[in-house]
Amino acid sequence: MPHYTGPLLTRATAGSLLAARDAGISEWNGSLDLGRTAGAASLHAEGWQWRGERYPWPSLPKDRSIHYWDGEAFATVARFAGSLIKLVPTEWDVPTFEIDGIKMLPTSKESPLDDARRKVALVEPHGKAVLDTCGGLGYFAACCLEAGAARIHSFEKNPDVLWLRTLNPWSPDPDAPASGGRLSLVLADVSQAIAQVADASVDALLHDPPRFGIAGELYSLAFYRELARVLRRGGRLFHYTGSPNKLTSGRDVPREVAKRLEEAGFKAQLALDGVFATRR
Repeated sequence: MPHYTGPLLTRATAGSLLAARDAGISEWNGSLDLGRTAGAASLHAEGWQWRGERYPWPSLPKDRSIHYWDGEAFATVARFAGSLIKLVPTEWDVPTFEIDGIKMLPTSKESPLDDARRKVALVEPHGKAVLDTCGGLGYFAACCLEAGAARIHSFEKNPDVLWLRTLNPWSPDPDAPASGGRLSLVLADVSQAIAQVADASVDALLHDPPRFGIAGELYSLAFYRELARVLRRGGRLFHYTGSPNKLTSGRDVPREVAKRLEEAGFKAQLALDGVFATRR
């Protein structure tokens, strides 16, 4: 799907626009794409204009929501199809997303893009073919592109997440010139689609599955053996696990993952908020 190019409003951005209008200012300067770029909007009594398009004055969005122009009004970047999925602003400009109120990316200490950048650095993607198993908003893929990966093959099973990506200016667009044809994004469940990936065809792996209670199959020995099959010997893997509370869950998920990866053919160790491994 083509990426959205219209304005994106948070409570802070819309509040700033409305305050400028009320102060009688004719031109507002700031970012209308979540900090990606900055520019000017001209303000008028009946509305405002940005990048040659006119828009009516918005109502003030709720906290923790982002609004986009759907052609008729400013609507929340959210969908409900069994679960509520929405794009959520952060203090870092780069948004996260939530499913039924559960935050999908770490944002407490740094931008989710900076967090992804540190993890991607572990697999040293420059010049490599990378498999991104659970694409999400595409921050792993964006960092791989930035680091000079030769190609990135990314899977995402949730069509609503792919829709969020088209509205998020920080999500890489496979069709954009900046991607250089290096990013492939496929709507598919990687637990099944990986069977179609050739043996030893990737140089590095990034695995960022939902938590164990939601997607246990992506933590299974059978799946890890598939990861070992498609990764060349010596290839690197980073597996996000998060840091579930052992006292409340009764489980040490990172160590369970490391042990299972070892059994599947990797040499594994705990790293950051997950497990780093190399293919033996």
